[in-house]
Amino acid sequence: SKSSTLTQRWKSNKSHISNVFPPSLSTGAGGWSPLTSDQYQWLEVDLGERTKLTAVATQGRYGSSDWLTSYLLMFSDTGHNWQQYRQEDSIGAFPGNSNADSVVQYKLQQPVIARFLRLFPLDWNPIGRIGLRLEAYGCPHTSDVVSLDGSSSLVYRLSPGLRRTSKEVVSLNLKTLRNSGTLLHAEGWGGLSLSLELERGKLLLLLRQGGTSSSEPRRLASLGSLLDDQHWHRVVLERQSAHLNLTVDKHTETVQIPAEFSHWDIEQVGLDSENPVISTRDFHGCLENLLYNDLNLIEQAKRNDHQGNVTFSCAEPVTIAVTFPGPQSFLQVPGPTVSTLGGLSVGFQFRTWNKVGLLLTFDLLQQGGVAWLYLSEARVHISNSFPSPGSALNDGQWHSVDLNSRYGRFTITVDKKEGGVSSPSFPVTVGRQLFFGGKNNSENCSNPFDIFQGCMRLLTVDNQPVDLIMVQQRLLGNYSHLQIDMCGITDRCSPSHCEHGGRCSQSWTVFHCNCSDSVCYTQGISVYEQSCEAYKHNGNTSGHYYIDVDGSGPIKPQLVYCNMTEENTWMVIQHNNSELTRVRPSPGVNQHLLYFDYSSEEEHLLAVISQSEHCEQELSYHCRKSRLLNTPEGSPFSWWLGGPGPGHLQTYWGGAQPDSQQCACGLQGDCVDPQHYCNCDADRTEWYYSGLLTHMGSLPVRSLVLGDIQRPGSEATYRVGPLRCHGDKNLWNAAFFDKETSYLHFPTFHGELSADITFLFKTTSSSGVFLENLGIKDFIRIELSSSTQVVFSFDVGNGPLEVHVESSVPLNDNRWHRVRAERNVKEALLQLDELPAATQEAPADGHFHLQLNSQLFIGTASRQKGFRGCIRSLQLNGVTLDLEERAKITPGVRPGCPGHCSSYGSLCLNQGHCVERASGFHCDCGLSAYAGVFCHTGIHTHTHTPTHTKKNEVHCVDSALPSSIYSDTTLRGENVSLSFRTNQSPALLLYVSSHYREYLALLINEYDKLEVRYKLDNNREAEVLTSSTRSLANGQLHTVAIQRVTNSVSVQIDQNAKEDFNLTSDGEFNTVKSLVLGRVHDSDDLDPDLAKLASLGFIGCLSAVHFNSINPLKAALLHPDTSPIIIAGPLVQSSCGSSASANPYTAENTHHLSGTSEDLNTFIHIHCLAGVIAVVIFVIVTGLAITARFLYRRKETYVNRDVKGVKERDSPDFPFNNQTDSQNVSSENPKEYFI
Repeated sequence: SKSSTLTQRWKSNKSHISNVFPPSLSTGAGGWSPLTSDQYQWLEVDLGERTKLTAVATQGRYGSSDWLTSYLLMFSDTGHNWQQYRQEDSIGAFPGNSNADSVVQYKLQQPVIARFLRLFPLDWNPIGRIGLRLEAYGCPHTSDVVSLDGSSSLVYRLSPGLRRTSKEVVSLNLKTLRNSGTLLHAEGWGGLSLSLELERGKLLLLLRQGGTSSSEPRRLASLGSLLDDQHWHRVVLERQSAHLNLTVDKHTETVQIPAEFSHWDIEQVGLDSENPVISTRDFHGCLENLLYNDLNLIEQAKRNDHQGNVTFSCAEPVTIAVTFPGPQSFLQVPGPTVSTLGGLSVGFQFRTWNKVGLLLTFDLLQQGGVAWLYLSEARVHISNSFPSPGSALNDGQWHSVDLNSRYGRFTITVDKKEGGVSSPSFPVTVGRQLFFGGKNNSENCSNPFDIFQGCMRLLTVDNQPVDLIMVQQRLLGNYSHLQIDMCGITDRCSPSHCEHGGRCSQSWTVFHCNCSDSVCYTQGISVYEQSCEAYKHNGNTSGHYYIDVDGSGPIKPQLVYCNMTEENTWMVIQHNNSELTRVRPSPGVNQHLLYFDYSSEEEHLLAVISQSEHCEQELSYHCRKSRLLNTPEGSPFSWWLGGPGPGHLQTYWGGAQPDSQQCACGLQGDCVDPQHYCNCDADRTEWYYSGLLTHMGSLPVRSLVLGDIQRPGSEATYRVGPLRCHGDKNLWNAAFFDKETSYLHFPTFHGELSADITFLFKTTSSSGVFLENLGIKDFIRIELSSSTQVVFSFDVGNGPLEVHVESSVPLNDNRWHRVRAERNVKEALLQLDELPAATQEAPADGHFHLQLNSQLFIGTASRQKGFRGCIRSLQLNGVTLDLEERAKITPGVRPGCPGHCSSYGSLCLNQGHCVERASGFHCDCGLSAYAGVFCHTGIHTHTHTPTHTKKNEVHCVDSALPSSIYSDTTLRGENVSLSFRTNQSPALLLYVSSHYREYLALLINEYDKLEVRYKLDNNREAEVLTSSTRSLANGQLHTVAIQRVTNSVSVQIDQNAKEDFNLTSDGEFNTVKSLVLGRVHDSDDLDPDLAKLASLGFIGCLSAVHFNSINPLKAALLHPDTSPIIIAGPLVQSSCGSSASANPYTAENTHHLSGTSEDLNTFIHIHCLAGVIAVVIFVIVTGLAITARFLYRRKETYVNRDVKGVKERDSPDFPFNNQTDSQNVSSENPKEYFI
C-alpha cells in the first residue's frame, strides 16, 4: 500500500503546502515548497499508525524549477526522538531528482517501522527552490506491546512433561530510556537460569547457578550498545545443538553451551519481579512481540498471567534531546531572570565519546569576564579551577551536571555527587544569555576550548525546563547547526573492527585500535611473519619469534623457537614434558597416562602443520621387559593419541606407517624376534629403542598410555620431543606469467568490510595489473603503474579511491618485492617492502560494503595491461591462494618461480655462496672462514698461558695444531684475513713458511703496532712492513686484512684506511710448507728475534682466519676428523671473537624475541690451554720437492699429485678448487690442486 496523506504539521511560519498529488508523471500541480530555502526546513508526514515502510519516491514541484538533489530521512513513533535512516549504517544522504518531472524511487535496504516520517532537504536545484512531491510505500504493522515499570511480572510456565524441542528461540523488541535492567529470565531444572540483562546500554547473556541473587553470574555474551536510546531494538536468543546464538539488531554472537546445560530444560520464562535474583534489576520500558518459540507471551499475559503495573501499550515519556555534531554548533537560551547574589542554577545531561569539549559559557557582568564549563580529560571543570567529582565521562553514557552559584560560591554536582569547585571572592552576576556547546561567532569572543560533540537533554535554567521545540521554531533563543529532538550518537566500537585482541576506543568521529596490551595488528596488517622460513629470508638467525601463521586471519600470533643452524629452518614448538622420563612399576597402577600441553594454541598448531613441508616429533620408548603391542586378546599394551583436537588412537610407533601396529623393525623386517613387530615385544631384559614420528596427520602427540610396566623387572623410559616443522608451502607458492595476457582466475573475493591482501612479486616489466576483482560499480585493483610506483585502487559505490606508494629504486629489477594492501571501514593502506605505509581515510559518510560479483583475476582479464613476471605467497584475508595448482592447468602461466639468489644472495656473508633451491636458497659456507645460516658466525678460539702464584699452580699441557695445505709451487699473491683480541705485545699471530727458508709472519710488535714480515728470498733479510695503527694490544677486537699481488702489499686494520707498501724482492713465495697459528715449534729457519717471539706463543683470541681459500681454524674446530689438520692438545670453540663481547671472559646469554641476527644462547667457554694453540698446515713433500722446484723453473707450472690419505670431500674448508683470487695464480696456465 502507499500513503500520500500529509497532516498539517510543518513549520507554519515559514512553509506552505499546496494540493498534493501522488508523485507520478500524470498531470497535476503543486507540491511542497517552504517559504525559505535553507538547511533548517523539513517536511513531516504522519502515517496515522505504525507502518512498515519499504520505499520512498520523490519528484520535483510540478511545472517549476524546484526539486531536491539530495535529502535525509528520519523516522519516529511519537513525533519526537527522531532517528536518521542510514544505508549500510553509514550513508545518510539519499539521491534526489535531476528535474521536476521524473520520479526517483529508493527501496530501503532495511524496512523501517514508524508512524512519522521527516524529510530534510540537503541540496536542491541552484536556480530554483526547495520543491518536492513525496510518496511512501509500506503496509500497516501490527504487534503486541507491553509497558513495564519495574514492579511488573510477566511469566510463562511450561507444562510439566512438555517435550523439549531441538531448537528453542526467544525473540522480542525492546525500547527503554534506562541503561540497566533485566529483560528476560529463563529458569530450569537444578537452579540453573539464563538471563538477558541490560547493563550500561549493552545486552548481556548471563548464566546463574543457584536461585539466589548472591550467586555470581557467568557472562556468556555481550552485544549491542546505546540500547537506552528509546528506539526499538531487535533481540533474538536461539539455542540450537550445542550453541547459543544471541542477536541484537543486525549483529550475532555465538557461544558454546556450557556442559551443565547439555541436559537443561526450561521450566519458566519471562520477567518475575518477585524473583530475588532479578528484583534488584527491574526493567523500565516497552517490550514488543515477545515470543517463546511460536508462543506469544504478551498475548498470554493478557489472559491475566501477569502481576503489577502492566500496560498493553507503550507509554513513552517525551524527552527532547539535541545533538551538537560539529564546530559551528551552539545553543543559546535566556539566562536567569533575576541576577542576584545567588543568581545561577543550570542543569543538563550530556553524553559523548570525546574527552574534551566546551559544555556551557556565560558572561560575568560585574567582573567583565567569561565563565567556562568544559570537559578536560573526561572530567568537568569550570574556568581554570580543580575538576569536579566524576571521571571517564566520555563513556557514551548519560551524565547529569548541575551548576549552582550561592553566596559567591560555584558548586558543581556531577551524577548526583557534589563538589565545591570554585570560590570567587566577589558576587556572581550572570549575563542574560547562556551558551551550550559553543558560542555564536558574532559575539566576538574566541573559544579557548575544544568544541563539544555529543548530545544534551533535560536542560533547566532556574529549575525551569528549556523548551527545545520552541528553540527549534525560532520562538526562543537561538541555535546553529544543531539536530534538535534527536541524539545522533553512534558507537563505532560495537561491534569492534579491531582484530586479534586490539581494544577499540573512539571519539565522536573516528575509532582507534589500541594494540599496546595485546598481540594485534598495526593498521590491520600483521607485524609478524608467518613462519620461521620467512624470518630467515628477512636475514634473521636462530631465536624466539612471534609466528602469525595466517597473517591477517583470525589465528593469534604465537611465540616459537626458530632453529636456523641447519640447512632446513626448523620451527620448534615445545610442550610441558619433553624430558627423558623413567617409568617404574607402582603398586595398584596398571597404566601410566600422560598428557602434553603445547605452548601454541590448537588452531595455531594445526595451521603450522598444514602449511609446513615436513613435520616430525620424537616419540622415544626405551624398554626392558615392557611390551608395546603383544597381548593375548590382540589389543596393544601401550598406545598414544595424536592429530587434531584431542587426537586419534595410534598404535604404530616411530619409524613405522600409520595403522600398521608396528615399530620400525617390523617394517624393515629386522626385529630381534621375527614373531613380533617391535623389539620391545620380545620381552627381553636388554634395552631396546623406538623412535621418530613423521606422518603429519598424526601430529602432534597429545597423550601417551604405557601399559606393561607393572610386572617385576619391567622398566621403561619415554621421551616425547617438541614438534619440529620446516618449510613453508605458502611462502613459496608461486606462478610465472610469461605474457601480458596471461591470468589466473579464482572465486569472487569476499572482502565486504575488510580486505587484506599480501603478496610478493618480481618482474622486468615497468607496469602491469597484479590482481583485480570487479562488481557492477565496485571494484578492487592492485597494479604496478610504473617502474617505481604501486597503486591500490577501489570503489565501494561513492567514487574511486587510490593509494600510491613511490619507490626510490626501480621495482622491475627482477628481485622480490612485498606488497601489503588493506581496505576497511576506516581507511585504506598500502605498503611496499619496508617503505612507510601510505594511507587514505575512508569518507566520513560513505559506503561500507565492497560488493563484487566477477571472478578474482590474478593478472587481468580486462582491457588493463596484464602482469608479466612472478607472483608468490598471495594471501587474501589470511587465506593463501594455491597459485601453483591453478597454474598447472592454465595456459600461459607456469607453476613455481626460480631465481631466489638474485633477491636473497646478499644475505650470504663473508664469501658465502648462495645456492638456489626449489623453495628458497641456502648459503654454502665452504669457502668462508665463517659458519652459520648466513656464513655470519665467526669461528673463535681462546688461548691462555700457564699462570703461577705463591700458593697454587695451574698447569696446562702444551698444545700444537699442525695441518696440511696445498703445496703450490709459487704464490704470487695472498689474501690473508683474521680477527684477534689480546693484551700481549709482542705477539705472533700467523706464520707461513716454505721449504726454501722463505716465510710470511704477521705479528704485533713491542709498540702495539702490526708488522707484516716477508722473506721471499732466502739470501736476503726479511722485509718489515709496519702499520701506523696504534694500540692493537688493548683487549679489543681487531680485524686485519692483507693482500699481496707480486711485490705490492696493502694492509687494512679495522675500518682504517688501507696502507700500501712495496717489496724489493721478486714477489714469489716458493713451495709453501706450513701455516702456524700461535707457538712455532720448528723455529730453526727464523731470524733470532722472530724465533724468540715464536716460541712464546699467542695469548688471546683468534677468529675467522682465512688464507687464500683455506680456513684453518674453521677446519680445526668444525671438521677436525675429515680435514688435513693435525691437532695437539685440547682445542675448544669459543665466542671470544664476537664483536658484541668486550670481555672475552664473561659468559653472555642474549635473548631476542624478534628481528635479531644473533642466536638465542651464546656462551663463552674459558679453557686453560697451554701457552699456545697452534694450527700447522703442511704437505708431506718428499724428494719430489727438489724435482718439482726444478720443473717449476723450467715450465713455470707444477702439479702435486701426492695425496696422503686425506678425504677432502668431507671438509668444505679445504675445497677441491684451490684457486683463490686472480692474483694468486701461479702461472699462465692455472691448475687445480688436490690435497
